[in-house]
Amino acid sequence: MRLRALAPGKVNLCLFLGGRRADGRHELVTLLQSVSLADELELVTLPEGGVDEVRCPGVEGPNLVSRALAGLRARGWDPPAVRITIRKRIPVAGGMGGGSADAAAALRLCRVLDGLGDDLVYELARELGADVPSQLAPGLVLGTGAGDVLEPVQELAQFALLILPQPFELSAAEVYREADRLGLGRDGAEMGTLGAELRAALRPGRAPAPALLVNDLQPAALSLCPSIGGALAAARAAGAEHALVSGSGPTVAGLYWGADAPDRAGAAALALAERFPGASSAVPFRVQTI
Repeated sequence: MRLRALAPGKVNLCLFLGGRRADGRHELVTLLQSVSLADELELVTLPEGGVDEVRCPGVEGPNLVSRALAGLRARGWDPPAVRITIRKRIPVAGGMGGGSADAAAALRLCRVLDGLGDDLVYELARELGADVPSQLAPGLVLGTGAGDVLEPVQELAQFALLILPQPFELSAAEVYREADRLGLGRDGAEMGTLGAELRAALRPGRAPAPALLVNDLQPAALSLCPSIGGALAAARAAGAEHALVSGSGPTVAGLYWGADAPDRAGAAALALAERFPGASSAVPFRVQTI
C-alpha cells in the first residue's frame, strides 16, 4: 500500500508567553494557522520481515516521525512495517513546526493504514511535543495550556503570508531559556485577560486587532540573532501590514490582508528572493490527503 499526505507548516499569528509549568513547558495562549507551505510524506508498506524506516533526504539527526512510529508500536499497533519518506519544504528549526507537522501527518497516515482511536493518537501526539496535536487536523486553532489544549476557530478575514527563511537555525529550547532570562513571561492574571480578549476578537471573516498579533518570543529570538530584525524590516518594507517571528524563529512571516493578499505576498516573495533565498508566499491550509 502507498499513501501520501501533506504536512503543512504553521505560523503563530500570536503567542502570549506565561510562566514555566511543573512539566518544564510554559503556559501559552497562541493562535496557530496551518499554511500551504508544506512537507510531503509518503508511506509504503514493506514486505514481511521488514522494519519501520524513515527517510528524510537532506536532513540529518533524530526525527519525530521515527518517535511517532516507535510510540505506536509500543502501544500495540501491529500492521506490516512501513517506510515513510519526507520531502522537506518547511524551514528546519525555523519556528514553523516542521518536525511536529511531519509527526502529525505520519500519525494521520498510520490511522488511514490501520484504524487508530482518536484518544490514542492525541495522547501520543502530546507526548511527542506541544505543537503536534494542533497539526492532527491542520487549520486555525487557539491553543492554551502548553499550546496543546485546542479550540478550533472559524476562518478569519482573507489573508496571505510572506515567508522569509533565515540561513541559520534556532533551537526552541534555547529561545525559551532566553525568554526566561529576559523575564518575558506574563503572570497568570494577564494571560487570562489576553486569552479572553483574543477569543472575543476571533470573529469569522474579520481580522484581529494588530495589538493582538504579538509574539512574546520575538524579543528572545532577536536577542540571540539580531539579524532577524533585517527580515522583519524587509517584510514591512515589502508592504506587509504586520510582520513577526513565527514561533521560536528564526523564520519571519509578513501578513497581508484582503482579497488581493495572495498576489501581494507572492510579489513580495519574488522581490525578496535574492536577498532571502527560499522566500515564498503562503495561504491558510485545510487538511487533505493526496
